[in-house]
Amino acid sequence: MSNALRRLDCVFTAADHGSLRQAAKVLRVRESSVSRNIVALEQHLDVKLFHRHVHGVHLTQAGQAWVAAARGHYEGLRDVLTAEHMPKGDTRTLRIGLSTLAGRKFLTATIRRFVDLYPDVAVNIEDIEQEPAMAALRRRQIDIVFTSTVMSDGTCANGVFERERLCVLLSASHPLGRTPSVSWADLAREHLLVSPPQHSQVCALLAAAGVDKAPSLRPCSGSDATLVQKVQLGQGITLAEESACSIAPDFTIWKSLHGPASVAQVNAVWLESNPKRALLRFVAMARRQVNPKLRHS
Repeated sequence: MSNALRRLDCVFTAADHGSLRQAAKVLRVRESSVSRNIVALEQHLDVKLFHRHVHGVHLTQAGQAWVAAARGHYEGLRDVLTAEHMPKGDTRTLRIGLSTLAGRKFLTATIRRFVDLYPDVAVNIEDIEQEPAMAALRRRQIDIVFTSTVMSDGTCANGVFERERLCVLLSASHPLGRTPSVSWADLAREHLLVSPPQHSQVCALLAAAGVDKAPSLRPCSGSDATLVQKVQLGQGITLAEESACSIAPDFTIWKSLHGPASVAQVNAVWLESNPKRALLRFVAMARRQVNPKLRHS
C-alpha cells in the first residue's frame, strides 16, 4: 500500500470513529502508527486536521472542510490502488446491512426477486449498527445499508423505499392490552427492549415524537425468541413493523402505535462511487418495487 493511501486511511478512519485507538483497531496497526501518519499528512498540508483530547479526536473546522472535499477523491484513489487485491468473487457478492425498524416484508420480496433473476450473485445479509454503517460502506465491507433514518455525508446516495406503521408487542396481561391503540405518551413508564442495531433509530423516533416522558430503552442483544420471551414474562415491551404483527406469540398482544413518530421509513444508503454491477441492479430493482404512492409523495 502506498504511503499516501496509508495516511488517508488513518485520517478518514480516525474521523469516522473519533478515536485513534479505534482507528488503529480497524486498520490493524499500532495507535502510534495512526498518529504518525496523521501528523505527516497535517505537515504536508500545513493544516491541523484534528483536535486531540483525552476522550479521542475530532476534526477541526479546517479538517471538516478538507475531509468533505477529499472524501470522494479518497474513495476513487482507494479503488484504483487496491483493485488488484480485491477477491475475484467480490463482484458476484452483494453485501446488505440491515439497521431498520420496518420494511422486512418489502426487503424480503425484493431480495427474493433479485436472487431469482441473478442466481449467480451471492447475497450476504447482516445486522449492523447505524454508527459504524457509514464506515463499512466507505470501506466496501457492505454495499448497501437499509436504515430507518437518513444517513448521508455527501458521498453516498440514499432514498426512501418504504414506510410502515409500527406496532408494540405487550404481554397479554398488560393494562394497555385493553386499549384499541397506543401512543408514545402511553409508553412513558415502560421498558422498551431494543436490539443494538435499532437503538439509535428508536432514539430518533422518540426525539421526533416530542413527548415529555419517554420509555426507558433496554438493550437486548439476544435472539428474537429471547426478546419475545422477555415480553411474555412482563419484563418489557418491543416494537415491530405492522406487516409482522398478524399473529401474536402466545401470552402476548400486538397494539398499533399511533400519533407522532408512529411510522418508520426504510431508507437505503449506498456509496455512489461503488461500481459493482450487482449493487446497481439491486438498487434499480428496489426502486421498481417502491409503492407508487410513496414514489410520488
